[in-house]
Amino acid sequence: MESDLTFIGLFLQASFVVQLVMLLLLGVSVASWTFIFQRTKALKSAETEMRNFEDKFWSGADLNRLYQELSARTNIGGISGIFCSGFKEFVRLRKGNTAVNGIVDGTYRAMRVTMSREVEELESRLPFLATAGSISPYIGLFGTVWGIMNAFIALGEVQQATLAMVAPGIAEALIATAIGLFAAIPAVIAYNRFSHKVEKLENNYANFMEEFSAILHRQAIAAQQHQTP
Repeated sequence: MESDLTFIGLFLQASFVVQLVMLLLLGVSVASWTFIFQRTKALKSAETEMRNFEDKFWSGADLNRLYQELSARTNIGGISGIFCSGFKEFVRLRKGNTAVNGIVDGTYRAMRVTMSREVEELESRLPFLATAGSISPYIGLFGTVWGIMNAFIALGEVQQATLAMVAPGIAEALIATAIGLFAAIPAVIAYNRFSHKVEKLENNYANFMEEFSAILHRQAIAAQQHQTP
């Protein structure tokens, strides 16, 4: 009895459980690659937006004009969103004659909330990649163990066993492990790479918040001294 040792042939010859495992892993792989492309685009956009904003901010641009320019956009995100939320709160508190420390603390809290939302958005889909990378090999191993178990059960039912009889069953079982690794390796690499980029962006956001808070603190003190007769 000849067996088709191609991938499609082995898949069709596999038991229902092994086929289910293979399909599940292929689905996980497709979803992982979809999220990898999405996160790559999102993180690249965030990095580009941060560089462009910092070039404008540190070029000595007027803060009011920069705020109005950014507020006119339909979609504000990243470091621009942190700046806008902080500056908006700063103006609101200063109009209310709040003390300098209260102005700075309120502005920093507003920026902190916005930064948390931005980081949460950047980290979306990363838990799925971490889960896919950690469990896919075990799902594939389950399929392999099940397939090999069925192969040896079938082998025990014949009078004369040969390698040619057991090879197809073992081959189709090992494919499950191969697909599991194929799904896991890119997911693990992408998760580690994206986590590092998100951490780097978060640190840059935090540094900007500290520097911007210092600038606003100086402005608040100057405005208070100007109002004092």
